[in-house]
Amino acid sequence: MPATDNQGSFLNRISIRRNQVVSMDGNHEQELEDIELFQKHIVERFSDLLPSSTPHTDADPSVDSTISDTLLSISWFRKLLDAFLCCEAEFKAVLIMGRDPSQFSKPPLDRLIPELLDRTIKALDVCNAITHGVELVRQWQKLAQIVVSSFDQQPIGEGQVRRAKKALNTLLTSMMFDDRESSHGKSTERTWSFGRRGGGAAVNLKDRAVGNFRPLSLSVAKSWSAAKQIQAISANLVAPRGGEATGLALPVYTMSTVLVFVMWALVAAIPCQERIGLATHFPVPRQLSWAQAVIGLQEKIGEEWKKKEKRGTAGLLEEVHRMEKVAVSLSDFTEVFQFPVEAEKADEVAVLVAELAEICSKMEEGLVPLQQQVREVFHRIVRSRAEVLDVVDQVGKLSTPVPY
Repeated sequence: MPATDNQGSFLNRISIRRNQVVSMDGNHEQELEDIELFQKHIVERFSDLLPSSTPHTDADPSVDSTISDTLLSISWFRKLLDAFLCCEAEFKAVLIMGRDPSQFSKPPLDRLIPELLDRTIKALDVCNAITHGVELVRQWQKLAQIVVSSFDQQPIGEGQVRRAKKALNTLLTSMMFDDRESSHGKSTERTWSFGRRGGGAAVNLKDRAVGNFRPLSLSVAKSWSAAKQIQAISANLVAPRGGEATGLALPVYTMSTVLVFVMWALVAAIPCQERIGLATHFPVPRQLSWAQAVIGLQEKIGEEWKKKEKRGTAGLLEEVHRMEKVAVSLSDFTEVFQFPVEAEKADEVAVLVAELAEICSKMEEGLVPLQQQVREVFHRIVRSRAEVLDVVDQVGKLSTPVPY
């Protein structure tokens, strides 16, 4: 992808330049140029994520690009996470590669770096919650596939409808599991990045109705809230002003904003525990070069979140929203089913089943790679955090008096 090519040339240039012996003024000028290029790449990648009404002329004509490139679709989130990984690699190069460790002990980095490290810890928990959420969506896909296979045989018989009805009831019950109730559930098991796995949880009547397809995020601490976690990650996120706006404070703020946006978008779309109170946006100064792209995405996602029919445990993921609408229509059919089925009704059901099959196909193709990308984001954050801590550790050693 072009973004990856830009990333490679950008990292190579920083590596070469910082291995050269140059004056302090030359170093400062190169740093400003690297920061500017980093901002430019942010603009390119996030502008590419904005919905476009123009069809892709070079795309395969057999592929419906209006669906595959839809905002909040699985393919869109894969592009988002790819953009994040590229931005994160470039940010680490700007911040660390060839850097004098003593700069981390001077304002404003002495304040901004600890805040950044704290955000990354909180982001790891969100990544774990999203991994569980994607696994839940994969289970919804398996239930939907049962429905598709049940209606595969023609003509539609009573046995097929009973099998489809059971799968649909389980699917819809799981999708409509209430966020507020889930946050007060009895499960106390914790599977977070720095937590310990606990014992088994009690199962209430609603859990029994959902069976094994209840939200997997319930296997975490009952007090954990995805909405509050996003609020915690975005806390103290203030754009640099004055002289700080031209130094390393700017890329630190930029990457922190990108981190918050990506975690916020994932929580809004993927099934998570306790999303009540999730903000529809967070403030971004419009004067920054990349702000318009991020604000534009925020507004689009915020509009989707405000639509009542898309709120709740199921989230905003496009394929899940379509699956739920089709599942409701097919469930209505199973409730009033009588054999033999009228030809007109059979045609309507066939159209719905074909759409559900197409959704399942997209999920089958994209959910596993998406889950792997979320895990890659998790591990990348862990590695980068360790590298920053190494620099901080060097600063501590430099400031420690040498014993005589």
